[in-house]
Amino acid sequence: MRKLLATALCLTATAALSGCGATVRPSARTDGNSAVTLTNCGRKVTYDKVPERVVTNDVGITELMFALGLEDRMAGFAMPDDKGDLTGVPWKDGYDKVKWLSKDQLTKENALDADADLVFAGWNYGFREDSGFTPEALKKLGIPSYVLTESCRNGRTESARGIMPPLDALYADLTNLGKLFGVEQRAATLIAGFKKQIAEVRAKAPTGADRPKVFLYDSGQDQPFTSGRYAAPEQIISEAGGTNVMHDVPDSWTTVGWESVVRRDPDVIVICDYGDVSAEQKRKFLLSYAPLRDVSAVRNKRIFVLDYVDLVESPRNPSAVARLGAYLRAVAKER
Repeated sequence: MRKLLATALCLTATAALSGCGATVRPSARTDGNSAVTLTNCGRKVTYDKVPERVVTNDVGITELMFALGLEDRMAGFAMPDDKGDLTGVPWKDGYDKVKWLSKDQLTKENALDADADLVFAGWNYGFREDSGFTPEALKKLGIPSYVLTESCRNGRTESARGIMPPLDALYADLTNLGKLFGVEQRAATLIAGFKKQIAEVRAKAPTGADRPKVFLYDSGQDQPFTSGRYAAPEQIISEAGGTNVMHDVPDSWTTVGWESVVRRDPDVIVICDYGDVSAEQKRKFLLSYAPLRDVSAVRNKRIFVLDYVDLVESPRNPSAVARLGAYLRAVAKER
């Protein structure tokens, strides 16, 4: 299955750009020292030169760089080793080439030791106020930052995140990175390929009352951690032909109550597979948890698994739409 997924991802993400797994050297801007101003999280941010020693946090962010062929511009990445098997991904060469700095979250020490000239991370994807690892703290050290758009704070609460539809966030970051590193055409080609793949799934998706209601289960037993309308699962579910039962929650990744899940009665539960608790353990919990026994997804054992990296902003999102879309079409036919 992972080999089939890798092939599908390779065809989608690298068609007409390079051979799968081949190293692609980005073409720098005409003047590598010329300044570029980007809009990041609603703010204008100016970068004085093309970064040459980028440090990234987590798998989705790292693979955005790899998908654009920018591994030669990287000094390293931080990522726990529980985020799935990396041996079959299209960007295996990138992982082999770039230094794995930490199997935890990034720290200022990581960035300084790597002599980073850009840190690409996100709020709760590396940047955290409680650890003091923030764009502001890095700026004081002379290190610029770029914030993952999925994670942008939206001001509704102190920690609420998300300022645009999740796939728009993916396209915004690819476009911005393309401008910053002088690989605009590669970014545009990736985006066009992703949009085409998603449009093909959308054209076959169930409509109206036939659209299954879907709950994304990340983790948690006392209270479930899930996706509101600004995290990647929102559009992965909707473009695949389902309806995210937590669409009305104006946040990205957040905690809700089980009573709200029961009340919304999802037809399908999507499990996010990562961490110390396996997808099978999560499945067993959901099927045995008494408050969920009358929920349609549990009663009919309609549980689908996607990897963590499928469900955070990453170049794997379109493939996740396609795979979930096939499952939801089958569910719609059953009902």
